[in-house]
Amino acid sequence: MKKLLIFAILIGALFVSSGQTYEQQSLIPTLQKLFPDKPMEDQLSTLEVPYWGKKISVEERGYYYFVEFLVRKSAHFFIFGLLATVIYLLLPKRSFRMLGALFFTLLFAIGDEYHQSLTGGRTASFQDVLLDMSGAVTFLIVIRLLTAIKRLLKIR
Repeated sequence: MKKLLIFAILIGALFVSSGQTYEQQSLIPTLQKLFPDKPMEDQLSTLEVPYWGKKISVEERGYYYFVEFLVRKSAHFFIFGLLATVIYLLLPKRSFRMLGALFFTLLFAIGDEYHQSLTGGRTASFQDVLLDMSGAVTFLIVIRLLTAIKRLLKIR
């Protein structure tokens, strides 16, 4: 029952989030209040992230927009990693459980991007789907590794 509740909360959060405009979601005012001294600006200034054929960096976008970009993309990775984990745990324990979790997570990732494309000022991104799926794959691999370690420890 807890797993279904977590699943519903994640899906609800994704639906609400992808239905908001950029302005409604902007973290810039919060980041400006939390980090007025721009911590780690020198270190972050050395990073460049290729995205949608553009170079995203502190130099190109400014400190707060770059930090927001990193936070938003990290959220994709972690939320879809959690979603894949919950789906995995909800599926019956069979050999195709991992593939099933990946398949359903992919459907949600595509659906999330489509829903986002219907929102003013937002666009769907294939790169975000790839990011979502990399989070899903990473989380599922960790689950499988932890399960294998648990079995090994149980045998000893």
